[in-house]
Amino acid sequence: MSRTEISTDHGGDRPTRLFDDGDDELGGGNRMEAESDWAMAQRKGNQFLVNGQPFYVNGFNTYWLMVFAADQSTRGKVTELFQQASSVGLTVCRTWAFNDGQWRALQKSPSVYDEIVFQALDFVVSEARKFKIRLILPLVNNWDAYGGKKQYVQWGKDAGITNLTSDDDFFSHPTIRAYYKAHVKTVLNRVNTINNIVYKDDPTIFAWELMNEPRCESDPSGDKLQAWFEEMAVYVKSIDPKHLLNIGVEGFYGPSTPNRFQYNPNTYSQQVGTDFIRNHQILGVDFASVHIYPDGWISSNISVAHLEFTKSWMQIHIDDAENYLGMPVLFSEFGVSSKDPGYNSSYRDTLMSTVYQKLLNSTKKGGGGSGSLFWQLFPEGTEYMDDGLAIVLSKSPSTANIINLQSKRLDAFNSLCSWKCRWGCHKKHAFESCIHHDEL
Repeated sequence: MSRTEISTDHGGDRPTRLFDDGDDELGGGNRMEAESDWAMAQRKGNQFLVNGQPFYVNGFNTYWLMVFAADQSTRGKVTELFQQASSVGLTVCRTWAFNDGQWRALQKSPSVYDEIVFQALDFVVSEARKFKIRLILPLVNNWDAYGGKKQYVQWGKDAGITNLTSDDDFFSHPTIRAYYKAHVKTVLNRVNTINNIVYKDDPTIFAWELMNEPRCESDPSGDKLQAWFEEMAVYVKSIDPKHLLNIGVEGFYGPSTPNRFQYNPNTYSQQVGTDFIRNHQILGVDFASVHIYPDGWISSNISVAHLEFTKSWMQIHIDDAENYLGMPVLFSEFGVSSKDPGYNSSYRDTLMSTVYQKLLNSTKKGGGGSGSLFWQLFPEGTEYMDDGLAIVLSKSPSTANIINLQSKRLDAFNSLCSWKCRWGCHKKHAFESCIHHDEL
């Protein structure tokens, strides 16, 4: 989903905690690991692990954290956001580790960085660690917001390269690919100026993501994008073999699996150069990514059909992740816009409950449906940037309660059992005792 650029004009006081269940200031005290146990996330088969325990994810997106942290007047909103996320048990945040050639750019031109903005990213990583929230960090955008592949191609043109005819040359031109690799190397080897931890050694980073929602419409066969994934996945792993890696696709089925076209939201989606199963069979890719936007892909008019699509879309990807890929699948963006005809907050709650219940069905079997990250969480005072999908917990108590309940349910799995036992212990009883509420 394309995102628009933001500006930062507003500060604001921090609100109090939204939920107080007796835990310490960082929230979720029963989930807090000792600093020595803040281990790197791993993958074994179709599950994420942390310290040998299953790690099912309840998370969120807030893409603009680095930009906010670069301005002292808005930096406090980053802390506020992590406080609120922690208070409802959210454990993973997805946020941009790029801003290319734009206002408050991280990368002003190829390999030329604004140190103030880089230190802002340092702050985001350091602050997330304080609240025991892990980060998924995409490294470039498919879309124009925050620069994206268009900016990289423009840099190539500015350098005198004459045979660049499409933004999709980002994936194929050797100079542009070298620009991207240089950015990857710089970010992964960055030494955090706040805690002195090299990014590639920091367990706060849950995973790297090659690109946000990559598409290559100039090559519907998918070969050009596949070659780029193959090259860049191996390159990332050559620098940082410790962290998990995903490619960032939306989950559309492509030419390698025509029998799956029926599950795509529309015929156009099979022609954008991505190919879910083929793309995730690449060396170095650790988990699958899928997005869920029926109101953007099918119709903006809210209907029950959107919920039915969500269920089938999730199930087929969970099945394929387990049966063909042997890896976890993370539904790393989902949401519904308040600008849609027929929208109301009750429908948003129903959509979230639908996503959460489908994941719980997989979790209870030790399956590959490994979590979700809704788009997107905002603290109070930032609503002026709302793209229609912002959730402000203090203003949406019913939604906050659904999120909090999902966190508690997943935490019952994450905290009670080792991977080897495959639920053959007391996990089931503990889980049932804490979630025999049917709010979902």
